[in-house]
Amino acid sequence: MALLSVTVHEAAAARIGEIVETNPWDQIRRFITFSDRGLRLSLIGAILFGAVCGLLGSFIVVRKMALFGDAISHAVLPGVALGFLWSMSKDPVAILIGATLAGLAGSLLVGAIRRTTRIKQDAALGIVLASFFAIGLCLIRIIQNNEGASKITGLKSYLFGDVAVLDRYDVIIMGVVTISTVILFGLLYRPFLAISFDRQFAVSIGYPVRILEALFQMFLAFAIVISLQAVGVVLVSAMLITPAATAYLLVDRMHRMVWIAMGIGIVSAIIGVFLSFLGSNLPTGPFMVLSASSIFTMAYLFSPKYGRFTKWLRYRNRAKKVREENSLKSIYHVLERRGMESSGNRVLITDLSSHRKMSVTKIFKEIKNMERSGLINLEGNSVSLTDDGFEKARSVVRNHRLWELYLTNEANYASDHVHDDAEKVEHFLSEEEVSELESYLDYPQKDPHGKPIPGRASA
Repeated sequence: MALLSVTVHEAAAARIGEIVETNPWDQIRRFITFSDRGLRLSLIGAILFGAVCGLLGSFIVVRKMALFGDAISHAVLPGVALGFLWSMSKDPVAILIGATLAGLAGSLLVGAIRRTTRIKQDAALGIVLASFFAIGLCLIRIIQNNEGASKITGLKSYLFGDVAVLDRYDVIIMGVVTISTVILFGLLYRPFLAISFDRQFAVSIGYPVRILEALFQMFLAFAIVISLQAVGVVLVSAMLITPAATAYLLVDRMHRMVWIAMGIGIVSAIIGVFLSFLGSNLPTGPFMVLSASSIFTMAYLFSPKYGRFTKWLRYRNRAKKVREENSLKSIYHVLERRGMESSGNRVLITDLSSHRKMSVTKIFKEIKNMERSGLINLEGNSVSLTDDGFEKARSVVRNHRLWELYLTNEANYASDHVHDDAEKVEHFLSEEEVSELESYLDYPQKDPHGKPIPGRASA
């Protein structure tokens, strides 16, 4: 806020797009030291719109309204043109009012089409998006033809985005909208949360749902309008959706998602300004969107819970665990047949291969991996279980036979139909679940086939 108070009183500022010096190291130094007044205005504007986009985008994502946000971002264009036409200049207040009214009109029109016809919401959004955008383009062309080239730049920034054209009045408007939005959603967080996840529940507990939705749509229009100059009509929906979608992959709590989405929006905006600052006439908006998309890609791949790479790692570790436990169980079964269920007793690799119906080569490969884990000892053509390996094998066999007994006693499965289910479940029962299962079955001694159920080591 101190930086905002300093910069908004500066009447003129060098624009990012007007930079002559393009040496990257000099540009980095100037960026870090904030030596350019135009850069300071651009950064403040980028931070403000990045924060408000992350906040509102979080609610858009959880409400599955991404297409709605895109439609509103296009629907505000006629209002921008009318606001420009009203004062024949780039008046931020006139443009904000006109764009907000146009966005709300688009939203109401979508609702009217959906309620009064058989057309679904996605089709209604497509109609409104295209129609309002076409009207806006026509109005812009009329203004350009009548007013000449002197005012085209200010208007074109709303189409394609250019954070460098922000002036102190734009930053003031952005600050007012951002602060008002944060205060509103801070005060009405619970009602907005209720209508986002369960609209009927919100109605049942007495929340004024229609008023809340009107407020949401109005402030969404505000956020879109203040973002247009930075990224343009075409890309503003990306800054609404991408930071929030990234946060959605990282956390499962709404309040955390909001803060993370705001942070990602701010970081993406700053990176976009930085990259565009490194050269002359480089686009700021596309760099912001690419930065947000890069962060999303990282989350998509490496998110602790939902990342594709982390899921693959978990699958790989789970598959390894299943293979190891199946091998340990097979060794235990061979020893059990001989009445030699204890650690240290040896089993031939050929016997293990025959029991598991696998080639000796594959068995040797698994045995080598398990030897490194300290579960078995390999000597020549035979293996034996270590103490840890023996207890783990007993645990898997116990899980298997307890689950078979549960299915036959409680789920009325035939005893010859329980093996395959038990083969899947045995690897994923926790110690607590096994304890509850034993207690529920009254600590049984044998499975449905008459085989003994191994007890716990502590027992």
